[in-house]
Amino acid sequence: MNRVPLKDSLFMGFCAVFLLVTKGAMRWHLGISGHAMFLTVFFLMLARGCVASRLAATVTGLLAGAGAVALGMGHGGPVLLLNFLLPGATIDAGARIAPGLFTSYARCALVGATAGATKFAASAAMDLMVGMDRAIIVQHALLESVAALLFGIAGGLCVPPVLRRLEAHGVIQARAGGA
Repeated sequence: MNRVPLKDSLFMGFCAVFLLVTKGAMRWHLGISGHAMFLTVFFLMLARGCVASRLAATVTGLLAGAGAVALGMGHGGPVLLLNFLLPGATIDAGARIAPGLFTSYARCALVGATAGATKFAASAAMDLMVGMDRAIIVQHALLESVAALLFGIAGGLCVPPVLRRLEAHGVIQARAGGA
């Protein structure tokens, strides 16, 4: 059995808690769909970039999603878990597929966009539960996911310089390949 060291577990918990705290503190109603995906992608990619576990972003997303459901953040109840879990799984898959993910701005932007696009599934599930017409569900979920995709790109682009600074100050160890 592959065990995660305590330091890595604490860091994943830190990323999950800090994601929830920043989302709670910055509950701005900007009128821009998908702006919450910026912080989600940033902290999930940061967790995956700092922790050597293959499921670091997924576990961090699961912790943040469970915390958001328990605290009643947002609307949707248990479906809210998908807003954190799906981007985390996508980031983990991207880190496995793209070697050196966290050293490349282009790869981080691509994985951030893919993670942002997972908003389609969560939005469609929520709309389906409310009983919307299927054509409206597709249109609404598509609009939500395009906006989230753009904010996912922005969140992904913030990760490489932060990881470089953490490595330079000795907070994390530099790994070959950047993932």
